[in-house]
Amino acid sequence: MNSETTGPAAADIEKVVPGAPQEVATFEEEGPGLVRRAQHFLHAFPTTIPFLVLLIGVLLFSGIVGDKFFAPFNLSLILQQVTIIATLGIAQTIVILTAGIDLSVGVIMILCSVVMGRTAVVYGVPLIIAFPLGLLVGLVCGTINGLIVTILRLPPFIVTLGTWSIFGALNIFYSRSETIRQQDVESIAPFLQFNGTIIKPYDLLLKAGLEVPWLKGSVITYGSILMLLLAIAVWYMLNRTAFGRHVYATGDDPNAARLAGINTNRTLVAVYALAGLICAIAAWVLIGRIGGVSPQAGQTANLDSITAVVIGGTSLFGGRGSIVGTLIGALIVGVFRNGLALSGLDVLWQEFTVGVLIIVAVTLDQWIRKVAA
Repeated sequence: MNSETTGPAAADIEKVVPGAPQEVATFEEEGPGLVRRAQHFLHAFPTTIPFLVLLIGVLLFSGIVGDKFFAPFNLSLILQQVTIIATLGIAQTIVILTAGIDLSVGVIMILCSVVMGRTAVVYGVPLIIAFPLGLLVGLVCGTINGLIVTILRLPPFIVTLGTWSIFGALNIFYSRSETIRQQDVESIAPFLQFNGTIIKPYDLLLKAGLEVPWLKGSVITYGSILMLLLAIAVWYMLNRTAFGRHVYATGDDPNAARLAGINTNRTLVAVYALAGLICAIAAWVLIGRIGGVSPQAGQTANLDSITAVVIGGTSLFGGRGSIVGTLIGALIVGVFRNGLALSGLDVLWQEFTVGVLIIVAVTLDQWIRKVAA
């Protein structure tokens, strides 16, 4: 085909149809709707809903119970009641952020408390050895969990369900199912009860020349202060260190994390080991809370810690959540249980309410996760 035959055909094709619109086509995406924007906002700020639930709970029970709910002693009592749950919740949070779960946190806490108390009080080992030994037991238990998860490639749920039984059996074996009385701990190893020491903020401020009437009657324990300091330290680790970024990355997408050069196995072992150490610290807080040492204490601690984490907005699928949310979640549990008790309702309705909150929290998490899908 020569240029003489192709020239006119090409010219015909390039002719503009008379009267055709001259505008250039544009392709614009529709802006996200209100629901979609809400999903993005809650995905970016997962503690928003827990905070609103806590606020609603406080307003609700203040209206039902009245001034009795806002009494300084009652508010400080709520803080004391959630101290152990929140401490274990911190350990559970860092594990769940990696898309795992630890069903053994409660029994590790009890085992460590028994090791601390029985070694010091019954066997007469100096506290300078007995106390670190209890911390070491928690660290070892957590490390065992992490090694089994990474080496055998088993689901964390199955691994920690198994170690929950193993550590529980060791607890019964070492404690001989015997309780150590508060008086015995106080006379031989009073340091173990340190976290149960009560501080009265009103009296302290009064001695300093400041009178704050609304603090009158309030009390706080060193255990609650330790829990808050621990939460600050773990929050800093998760949000301001490379290890914290590795934790989030491992939970969000382990394959992408490995491609980015993150040793996910080492991260997981470190996370479970740290969780075990935090459980040992919770054991120290537990002894201060109850005064003595009991192998039967904290039987519901496993579920309570998971409840605080889930209600606090941490995703069970990993990669999203915060320590602040867990503290709020623990407070939600404490506020609802305390408010329902002051309202005169039976304990079964307290558990019913907590169960409803768990289901609602997981449902919302699934809805918010659609943003990332």
